[in-house]
Amino acid sequence: MILIDTHAHLYDSQFEEDRESMLHQAQQEQISQIWMPNCARETIPGLMALAEQYPDRCLPMMGLHPAYVNDTVEEELRAVEEALNRNAFMAVGEIGLDFYWDMTYVDQQFAAFETQLRWAAEQQLPVSMHTRSGHDRNAFTEAADLIEKLALPGLTGIFHCFVGTLDEASRAVDLGFKLGIGGVATFKNGGLDKVLPHIGLEHLVLETDAPYLAPVPYRGKRNEPAYIRLVAQRVADLKQINIDDVARHTTANALSLLPALYANLLPG
Repeated sequence: MILIDTHAHLYDSQFEEDRESMLHQAQQEQISQIWMPNCARETIPGLMALAEQYPDRCLPMMGLHPAYVNDTVEEELRAVEEALNRNAFMAVGEIGLDFYWDMTYVDQQFAAFETQLRWAAEQQLPVSMHTRSGHDRNAFTEAADLIEKLALPGLTGIFHCFVGTLDEASRAVDLGFKLGIGGVATFKNGGLDKVLPHIGLEHLVLETDAPYLAPVPYRGKRNEPAYIRLVAQRVADLKQINIDDVARHTTANALSLLPALYANLLPG
């Protein structure tokens, strides 16, 4: 069984004390790759250090997270653009819309989101999208609306931490995107039990969002890539299939998103 964690913040300070052992445990659980989204300028050094230390396992993305968009957005985007032009990345991310915490910079969020979507299309890279709703606004809907409006050729990627409805899942699939399924799938009231049985395995990838959103029975504690097997088992249970089938399909789905530059990293 080979698994891929398509979203984990390995550079986070919560891993400072035991990052080596955490990565070793992930390897023991047959997690062949861990994809790392960037958040802002401040996270680039840690991200790149891990990518250089583990080039075959820890694959970097580059992007500006919407929750980090503020009055320095132009400088942040310049740093992202410079990094994209200087180094190889497997995706543009984590980008998107976040209405949960603060609506002060929503216009800037949209502008940054569109800019980064265009960069992804130009560089033929997938995107990892964050869509967190709040303040009576649906971030998924507004992100999907923008993607439809832009109609950028070849744009694809993952709706990271998907927690939407069946209609929203179908819309994401119709747009050519995968659904990133993580710890929320294991939550009693997470809602994905009503969605996953009706969505084909070919549209799913697995993720942890470590160190956040740990699955049951670790909910409320620090998450880590090794726990992705629990997510895979939950998907298998909901779809009434074997976990090996989940692993095989979700790994193939993730690998299908990798740009040609990373073709030599395909496991097996």
